[in-house]
Amino acid sequence: MNIRDLEAFLAVVETGSIVAASGRLNLTQPGVTRRVQALEDALGAVLLDRQAKPLKPTRAGRDAYEMGRHVVGAVADLKARLAPTGVVEGEFRFGVTPFLSEMALAEPLDHLRAAFPRLMPRVSSDWSANLIEQLHSSVLDVACLSLPTHVAPPDALVAIPLGTLPVEVVASRHFTFPASTRLVDLSAYPWVLSQQGCDFRRILKRTFENARLPFEVAAEALSSELRLSLVARGVGIGFATQAMLAASRHRDALKSVALTDFSPQMDAWLVHAPQLRRLAPAVEHLAEHLSKAISTSLPRSRNTDAKDLVEDEYRLA
Repeated sequence: MNIRDLEAFLAVVETGSIVAASGRLNLTQPGVTRRVQALEDALGAVLLDRQAKPLKPTRAGRDAYEMGRHVVGAVADLKARLAPTGVVEGEFRFGVTPFLSEMALAEPLDHLRAAFPRLMPRVSSDWSANLIEQLHSSVLDVACLSLPTHVAPPDALVAIPLGTLPVEVVASRHFTFPASTRLVDLSAYPWVLSQQGCDFRRILKRTFENARLPFEVAAEALSSELRLSLVARGVGIGFATQAMLAASRHRDALKSVALTDFSPQMDAWLVHAPQLRRLAPAVEHLAEHLSKAISTSLPRSRNTDAKDLVEDEYRLA
């Protein structure tokens, strides 16, 4: 079995297509196809469901993928250990939640690339629960999660706390609210939120349900800037961190709404499997700069009580 054939198969599974895998590996599409076919011949099994779009592994392919990741990782670790310079190199598969992506993919990623120029970051964005599954299945090396305060990542993973981000409820400056605003006052307005799967959206929905208050979503958008644009134009109310508000070109058309009975905040974590081997210095470096980015994004200290968050809904096992 050729390790290059195995790497081609892993790339197809992770990208979902021969075209994307060829771009990642800098090979022609026929070259990637030949390598996958050579691996199938060597193993005596069909590894890809070629009728599926995007391409998906068969049952045998899923087993081959899981074990293949360990094989490719072990080969990379061997090369790194025997290299006279001890240079950290190879793929670095990094997942990040949309809530933290703009912060994590700016200066922290630039610092990582400068410190480890032979490392190849492969970055993807997904919700925290999905990123945890990808860590368990070895699709990712490390993930940056955002979880409700008092909810910790699974014990099977190593979790590095990065900091806490208060979450602001925001509205158009043309909206008026009572001096002591409560959840019931917000229930008269629809929300502009991320799509289903967003951790904060789940907090809001369950909190309003527990209070037996209506909860309506007027618009969905993954981009925080697009959401803030819609909020500024009066489509509905939304949420943002202080860093999102400070960076938004719509900030002058927005105002924060302080609530007397709801003070949400999110904890940021850098999470990885117990054995990092060659990638340990890179993860340590990334954690340091992510923590700095989060701490510098808070222009003022906040003492918030988030015990009213719904914990059971977000227990991740």
